[in-house]
Amino acid sequence: MKEDKQLLVLTHLSQLLDFVTGIGGFIVPLVLWITKKDEIHGMDENGKAILNFRISMFIYILICIPLILLLGLGILGLIAIGFSYLIFPIMNAIKVSNNEEPNYPFSMKIIK
Repeated sequence: MKEDKQLLVLTHLSQLLDFVTGIGGFIVPLVLWITKKDEIHGMDENGKAILNFRISMFIYILICIPLILLLGLGILGLIAIGFSYLIFPIMNAIKVSNNEEPNYPFSMKIIK
């Protein structure tokens, strides 16, 4: 296995494609993880962390939608999720470039 820190950083930053394409932020990390998890050192752990974060945030969005009717609490949740989509990929890309493990808070362990 070879080490490619740049590809790991790009995998984290590729989540930001959601702001441009809508769903590219899920598809690109998924494809990179599936194709490179056996070739790049650390890709398996980073890919699982990214996908668990993305799936968890999708579940939280589904929970926030009915909460919009309940005093508008869902809107606050959606705003918090939007900031999470922007901040955590950048923070974890920086962590990976510094040889630290990624940490996505509020992420459920769906893919083990």
